[in-house]
Amino acid sequence: MTAPVPGAAGLPVGSFVRLNRRVRVKDGGRALIGGAPTRVLYLSAAAARMFEGRELRIRDRPTATLADRLLEAGIVDPVESSLPPGDLADVTYVIPVRDRPAALARLLTALTGRSASFSETGRRGAGGPRIVVVDDASVDAAATARVAARFGAEVIALAENVGPAAARNAGLRVVTTPYVAFADSDVVAHPEAVETLLTHFADPRVALVAPRVLGLPGERGLNWIGRYEDARSSLDLGEQPAIVRQRAPVSWVSSTFLVARVDALGDGFSADMRVGEDVDLVWRLADAGLRVRYEPAATVWHEHRTTVRAWLARKAFYGTGAHPLAQRHPHDIAPAVLAPWSAAVVAALLAQRRWSVPVALAISAVTVWRLAGKLGKSEHPVRVAAGLTANGLLASLVQAMALLLRHWWPAVAIGCLFSRRLRRAVLVAHLVDVAIEHRRTRVRLDPLRFGLARRLDDLAYGAGVWVSALRGRSWGALLPDIRRHR
Repeated sequence: MTAPVPGAAGLPVGSFVRLNRRVRVKDGGRALIGGAPTRVLYLSAAAARMFEGRELRIRDRPTATLADRLLEAGIVDPVESSLPPGDLADVTYVIPVRDRPAALARLLTALTGRSASFSETGRRGAGGPRIVVVDDASVDAAATARVAARFGAEVIALAENVGPAAARNAGLRVVTTPYVAFADSDVVAHPEAVETLLTHFADPRVALVAPRVLGLPGERGLNWIGRYEDARSSLDLGEQPAIVRQRAPVSWVSSTFLVARVDALGDGFSADMRVGEDVDLVWRLADAGLRVRYEPAATVWHEHRTTVRAWLARKAFYGTGAHPLAQRHPHDIAPAVLAPWSAAVVAALLAQRRWSVPVALAISAVTVWRLAGKLGKSEHPVRVAAGLTANGLLASLVQAMALLLRHWWPAVAIGCLFSRRLRRAVLVAHLVDVAIEHRRTRVRLDPLRFGLARRLDDLAYGAGVWVSALRGRSWGALLPDIRRHR
């Protein structure tokens, strides 16, 4: 990884940043509550006056410095439309593939805008992009080569199957342009999406940008799994832009489609990882002081798996990346991050005794009192502390539901055989989770089938996590992180 250049300029003059949707403004604009992780940030009067509503226009060095600090805190996001455009000629596409020639042809058609515009392998037509197809030991390598030749794509043929991470690295080694776009063969992406992502590199600290990944519409419509994936895909990270790093609201992006600054990648992905290599890359970039952005204004479409067997197998496969990530990032992989007070509140509520609610309220009240004492700059410290405590408690309850239903379900299932209270907790968690997610995602699926798909999703992923933990003989990927200071 390449560390950021000390003193490097931030976003260019004339561009805008906007307060993140999750950020709350208090004390007449002097206090900002939000970020990644959540914090209370106090602005000087001069800094507060730089804002026009929720936007800050970069006009000079003071506004650029303020914008850069707020970007690093996850308080603001760049307004993509205000950033200077990039040049598509500065991008090389690297596509790892193993068979699937029809999907490769579909992707290359979208990237080039034509179906058979080149006559010689490795030579670009006028204005065409440079495309490197890395054949990861296809069974029918000739079919892959024929498709690549039609579009003038270069082919790197690997003698043995090494996995997508190592295949991308093989392509990265021949890239000579400033930027590289990694694209899986089962996506459809247009140059407009790449143009949108390139604008973020106006920030010299940005190393990698990812688009929103939506489901590719089926020719015959979507079945119930397809409709669930269309609304609740593991690859779709939502409608709001975000900074991406450990324990942020968006903590990872998929390698389905990525645009990166070549000189920031070093050797690229961890070649020995066949799953989770995208998460590992993002976290290593963040640890190096570089920025990763998620930009939903750019969209690509992924061919989701819609048969039950293939869909469950893929979810379980994602889960098996937990232990390799725990080995590399032991302080970042925890399935839940709780403060001691919120863990105590959750434990009290799960006990389901007569004293549970009074104890939970008492712990929360003490937390509000202690937090208010630290908010001396606030005009309404108790009100702000109460809001922070409520949000923290809500986040903790959501994480507790995920532990019961997703990460710990094998152990929870055994416990349910002996505990009526645990069965009741699981039932309540399921109903609340389905109600919240069904409303939030606006899925085109009835609550019953949505709830079934939601639980199958959790069961498959959780099974993968447990398989990886048992293989690795470590519980690191399953243990929550209870920390006093965040």
